[in-house]
Amino acid sequence: MTLRKMALLAQQIPRWFSSINLRSFINATRFTKRFPRPGKTLLNGFCALPQLSSDNYFLQWGYKTYRTSSLWNSSQSTNSSGQESNSAQSTLLPAVSEQTEKTQKIPSFDSELSLEELDDLPALSPLQLISEEEAIQITADPPLPPASFTLQDYVDHSETLQKLVLLGVDLSKIEKHPDAANLLLRLDFEKDIKQILLFLKDLGLEDNQLGTFLTKNYAIFSEDLENLKIRVAYLQSKNFSKAEIAQMVRNAPFLLSFSVERLDNRLGFFQKELELSVKKTRDLVVRLPRLLTGSLEPVKENMKVYRLELGFKRNEIQHMITKIPKMLTANKRKLTETFDYVHNVMNIPHHIIVKFPQVFNTKLLKVKERHLFLAYLGRAQYDPAKPNYISLDKLVSIPDAVF
Repeated sequence: MTLRKMALLAQQIPRWFSSINLRSFINATRFTKRFPRPGKTLLNGFCALPQLSSDNYFLQWGYKTYRTSSLWNSSQSTNSSGQESNSAQSTLLPAVSEQTEKTQKIPSFDSELSLEELDDLPALSPLQLISEEEAIQITADPPLPPASFTLQDYVDHSETLQKLVLLGVDLSKIEKHPDAANLLLRLDFEKDIKQILLFLKDLGLEDNQLGTFLTKNYAIFSEDLENLKIRVAYLQSKNFSKAEIAQMVRNAPFLLSFSVERLDNRLGFFQKELELSVKKTRDLVVRLPRLLTGSLEPVKENMKVYRLELGFKRNEIQHMITKIPKMLTANKRKLTETFDYVHNVMNIPHHIIVKFPQVFNTKLLKVKERHLFLAYLGRAQYDPAKPNYISLDKLVSIPDAVF
């Protein structure tokens, strides 16, 4: 039993010596800022060879230590006491004078020692002492805030945010939406944003228009570029020109965020509901592209108001909305109040209102003031068949001084 214990102990001794030598090496490197210059003598007679890089030097230094201890241990377990002396001498590291000779070749670390042998080395401690000189030379960037209510705290750390600011993007508006702010912080400018910008430029947006567009539709960065191209191709298939598409995208930044199916359904709705031709439908959405992106409820409600409450015929409604598309999305209360004053107070019939629908796009207060002024002068005459006729167009469009 005693002999077995001694045999096991003999097997452990080489591992202990190897661990001790490697740990000595690690401790030495912790206290040095960098590897010494070539030719400088190190601990225990180690010499940094001029032709070796820092990484190779580390590996060969570790190899020397491992090799020395391994050979010594093998001599201990196999040879007699007389052979120990010869083996120890044969494993001594060469002297400094001998190392200057470049005839010796250092064995390859990879062929003799696996990097897995270093896994058991103790980890570097964050509490490790360093010299005052080394401490002075340490530079650290200010920490990135883990959370913030503003993107301003991240601009100095993010190249993406810096370039978006140069493009004119208003980050103060985007940061009101936490999901949008988080999206921008995760994006890489070269990989995720640059290709979208080039696509928008090819579409017809100018440099000074990109900032406003991206401030409103920052979500376009989450869109697949191929899907954006497909939507543009669909509009082109409906005979929208490149200039018209660019105009629509500028005035309705979310246009390209909608699928082809939705765009097709919207165009079909207006053509069917308003009974417009294909050309008139196309002209309508070019002039007011948010008809394709906004809710349809106001449109449906206003169509009922024109027919049921205000008493306009379908062809009259078609004429008015093709001239003033905003009438489809105007406030219902404003429409009814304007019509009531123009029709019942100013005594203007439906067929004249149809000819000048811009009256619905004018502030009611302005209409009232000018009508009262004409009535005071005795000039409030809106019948084209009578003398001193004042058209609704002049009533609402000319400047105050001219009026």
